Amino acid sequence: MSHVLIGVGGGIAAYKVCSVIRHFTEAGHDVRVVPTRSALNFVGAATFEALSGNPVSTEVFDDVDEVAHVALGRRADLVVIAPATADLMARAVAGRADDLLTASLLTATCPVLFVPAMHTEMWQHPATAANVATLRDRGNTVMTPASGRLTGTDTGAGRMPEPSEIGLLGELLLDRPEALPYDLAGQRILVSAGGTREPLDPVRYLGNHSSGKQGYALARAAAQRGAQVTLVAGATSDPGEPAAVDIVHIESARELEHEMSRRAREADVVIMAAAVADFRPVDVAGSKIKKGDDGPAPIRLDTNPDILAGLVRARGAGDIARDTVIVGFAAETGDADGGVLDHGRAKLRRKGCDLLVVNAVGDGKAFGTEDNAGWILTVDGNETALPFGSKTLMASRILDEVAVIVPHS
Repeated sequence: MSHVLIGVGGGIAAYKVCSVIRHFTEAGHDVRVVPTRSALNFVGAATFEALSGNPVSTEVFDDVDEVAHVALGRRADLVVIAPATADLMARAVAGRADDLLTASLLTATCPVLFVPAMHTEMWQHPATAANVATLRDRGNTVMTPASGRLTGTDTGAGRMPEPSEIGLLGELLLDRPEALPYDLAGQRILVSAGGTREPLDPVRYLGNHSSGKQGYALARAAAQRGAQVTLVAGATSDPGEPAAVDIVHIESARELEHEMSRRAREADVVIMAAAVADFRPVDVAGSKIKKGDDGPAPIRLDTNPDILAGLVRARGAGDIARDTVIVGFAAETGDADGGVLDHGRAKLRRKGCDLLVVNAVGDGKAFGTEDNAGWILTVDGNETALPFGSKTLMASRILDEVAVIVPHS
């Protein structure tokens, strides 16, 4: 059990923090909520106490006998500040200690996750930008906010990410546990995710069990490391749209090939995490195929394009920049010809990408699960094991490897 301190700033997004608290308590963590005085104008202390199961304080002089302003920060394994208002981040940068939350921040030695939420003009103001940069320089993780509906009728950047995304990133910091580096700023990263669906008729298709969770985790983590991310998503099990990510939805392998080939020309990194169907029906019925007395008619199949190999060929031909980093995925099962890693090595040789992430699949592994394991193989022969853990943690480790080899201006 980890100790999670959740600091709540005084913004309208404070109501979303109730779901963040529930995420961590249901995961088995001990949660203490420390709101600012302004936060209690939006959500009452009784709500925070009921959700966390712990008393709530706002003032340095509360629980003086327990020296709470020192003990809470020291005890925490993770601090989450949500919503992190412009004022609260400014006070944190200045080292203020005029309430229990800011005092606790000065004693915390664990990972600290700031989740900004404010109007677009406030988020883009030079003072806020400088404060965010300072917080990151000091080893804190500051999420990039989402874009969308703000207070009233306003829309734009500055919306607080969804509670599920905050929870995933917080769990990552408990697993790493070091600040998420902001080392991909300025990089353009193109990620594919999910399975493709190859239509048989208007109601049926050929597909696979891919949930898209690993690709979404990669897009989410890359965006929070500063990258400009485009996610080309096929069929998924609704993992939730990552903040600060442009999403393009596709259905078939040929649609995926079109989008990836076109968008890879502007990318510094291409990550092919989608599970592409190997085959598609030759004939697609215009109406629902009916059951016949003689049973179903045979389905003739054609081979889908090898998108990963095509991207590598395009790079070799100069259609994609020659320094573009290309990352592939291989979902493998062992057979009489070799084990999972043997097949992965062979695939890396065939495809010619820079990195290949190899996963064992089947028997409840990889597809549709929250956790994953595998290996990263590089073109120069290095092999790095990825121990079993969350797909968010695996995405983080993959991006660690990408950050080493991606060209930096």
